[in-house]
Amino acid sequence: MEAVLWIVLGIALAIAEAFTATFLLIFFGLGAFAAAGAAALGAPLLLQVIVFALVSGLSVTALRPIVLRHARPALESGETPFGVEAIEGTQATVLEEVDGARGMIKIDGELWQARSFDGHEKYLPGERVRVLKVNGATAIVWRDELPNL
Repeated sequence: MEAVLWIVLGIALAIAEAFTATFLLIFFGLGAFAAAGAAALGAPLLLQVIVFALVSGLSVTALRPIVLRHARPALESGETPFGVEAIEGTQATVLEEVDGARGMIKIDGELWQARSFDGHEKYLPGERVRVLKVNGATAIVWRDELPNL
């Protein structure tokens, strides 16, 4: 029965990690699964807790830095960006007025929904803007003050 409780805890921590994306809770989930293995082998509760603490602690200190190093954005790691990362920093042309709520821009021939970065600025059709960030399917833009990259 204790093994089932450890498994439920491990699954709950894995699900919680999906919502936080901190790369921390998943390692406690690993500890819970290790404790479930100890419980399945008949270990007493104190040993299960020790296994949980040891596996969680070791995985956080040993594995988390490796995971975070590989999870860095391409621009930080020196790799060629692709997908949404490749769009951030590019120039775009305003097609429909962009304000703090909505608008439409054209990025490399593709149409994107857009809104202004600060919510107060308005950009008129034909103006050049720079994509600062992509939030879902919406580009967050600002006046293009940077030279072409």
